[in-house]
Amino acid sequence: MVKKPELSGELVPGLILKNPVMPASGTYDYGEGANAFDPSLLGAIVTKSVAASPRAGNAPPRLYETPCGLLNAVGIPSEGVDAFKRHTLPGLKKYDTALIVSVAGETPADFIKVIGSLEEEEGIAAYELNFSCPNLGDGMPYGTDPELLALALKKIRKVAARPLIVKLSPNVADIRLMARRAREAGADILTVANTLTGMAIDIRKRKPVLGNIFGGLSGPAIKPIALRMVWEVAGAVDIPVIGVGGITNAADALEFIMAGARAVQVGTANFANPMVMLEIIEGIADYLQENGFAKVEDIVGLARK
Repeated sequence: MVKKPELSGELVPGLILKNPVMPASGTYDYGEGANAFDPSLLGAIVTKSVAASPRAGNAPPRLYETPCGLLNAVGIPSEGVDAFKRHTLPGLKKYDTALIVSVAGETPADFIKVIGSLEEEEGIAAYELNFSCPNLGDGMPYGTDPELLALALKKIRKVAARPLIVKLSPNVADIRLMARRAREAGADILTVANTLTGMAIDIRKRKPVLGNIFGGLSGPAIKPIALRMVWEVAGAVDIPVIGVGGITNAADALEFIMAGARAVQVGTANFANPMVMLEIIEGIADYLQENGFAKVEDIVGLARK
C-alpha cells in the first residue's frame, strides 16, 4: 500500500497547520449554515479582519468584476473586537484546526487594543496584521513605508505573545525591503501579498465605478505578480512565507510552494467555487504522491534549487 504524503507542518512554534491551504481573510464565511464543507478540514481558518471599534466599511458600490480579476473596496467592515469576542469567537473555536485572527487598524494603537483584548482568550493560534488594505483610510502608509511599518510592529510586538503574521502590500517598489524590516521588527511569518490598488470608470455615468474610487485588485490577473513577490521575499528573509494572490487550483498553489511559500491562502476563487480549497488540498496530495514526495516540506522552494 502506498503511504499517503504528509500535508501537515509547523510554521512556527504554536502554529501547526493540518495542510498548507487556508482562506484569505474576508473571503470565507464561517457562520452557522454558511459553510460548503467542514472548515476543520482546512490547514487553518483566517477570520475577517477585526477592528478595535465597529466599522461600517466603505460606501457602495464595493465590488467590480474585471477580466480575470475582482476589484473590491469593501473597507473592512467589522463588528469591533468586543462583539467579536462575545458573538463570533466562540463559534470559531469549535473547529478542529488552527485559528488565525486577522487584525486591522489605522494606527498602532488600534492593533494594540485588539490584540491586547484577545491575549487572554484561548484557542487562537496567531494574529495576521493587515497593514496593507488598499482601501482602508490612513492604514496604507504603514504598508508602504518600511520605517513606519517597523515602528508600528515593534509596538505591537510588545503586547503579543502569540505568533505575528504580517500581511505585506504589493504596492511598493521593493517588497524585499518591507519583508526585511518586518522581520527585524518582530514578524514571525509574512503573508505575501495583499491586493493591488486599482480602479474602474463607468463611461456612461462618467464616474468611478467604486464608491471608494480606488479598490484592491485580486484574482488570476495578479497571480504572476504575487508569485514573483513570494519568490523575492522567500529569498530575502529566513521566516516562513504564506503565498496569496490569484490561486485558483492546485497547480497555482504548487507554484507558490515551489517559489518558497510554506502555505497558501485562497481568496477570490472561493466566491466562484466554494469547494476550491478542498480541491486544492486534494490536488497537492495527489501531486506529492504521484511524484514520490513524502511531505509538503520536500517541495518548498524546489524551483529555487
